[in-house]
Amino acid sequence: MLIAGFPAGAWGTNCYLVAPAAGEECVIIDPGHQAAQGVEEALRKHRLKPVAVILTHGHIDHVASVVPVCGAHDVPAWIHPEDRFMMSDPEKALGRSIGQQLMGELTVGEPDDVKELADGGVLELAGMEFSVAHAPGHTKGSVTFRMPEQADVPPVFFSGDLLFAGSIGRTDLPGGDSAEILRSLARVCLPLEDSTVVLSGHGPQTTIGHERATNPFLRQVAAGLGDGTPTAAPRRGM
Repeated sequence: MLIAGFPAGAWGTNCYLVAPAAGEECVIIDPGHQAAQGVEEALRKHRLKPVAVILTHGHIDHVASVVPVCGAHDVPAWIHPEDRFMMSDPEKALGRSIGQQLMGELTVGEPDDVKELADGGVLELAGMEFSVAHAPGHTKGSVTFRMPEQADVPPVFFSGDLLFAGSIGRTDLPGGDSAEILRSLARVCLPLEDSTVVLSGHGPQTTIGHERATNPFLRQVAAGLGDGTPTAAPRRGM
């Protein structure tokens, strides 16, 4: 399996291209702010043909390049229905103070073909399987994507802004909920195998085993304290 990732834009949002191997079809995950050029460079470098864009949530730092990327390759974008409005109205998603700062530099809207994700669904794209889990808390429509173990490759978990190395996504923007993100961590992350590789929306890769042992938020929910306020401050980002 080939996974090519790079941080894009002002928030260093990780965009990933996933394919069975170089020279084959691929899926693009979270082409965010200023990601279009990096996507094209990765496609050329690895000789990939995109078949879809899939989105962990609707914040502009994860979706800002969806329209140009989908348009250039005539592919659909997949997003959870509760976050779909954010592609056309990022100001509503971020709050007026943040949204107004961005509106002058961004062209917002939906690509021509938008498909909606459902909790528990399995996307079969480019010869690969992505299991979808609804994981609200950062946004109401946040999702994660999990790829099963194959050959000598451990399971891979695209966590979006649910789980980071050492932290979790912020919950102070519209649609965020600190108690709900803890419930999502307990339901979606804790059952995963320790060997599962975590590729998040920001920052370096990690594993579920490492986060289970060291991440204060996973430790909190593992101790059965996942229905209240986080005991540490979530990582700031978008």
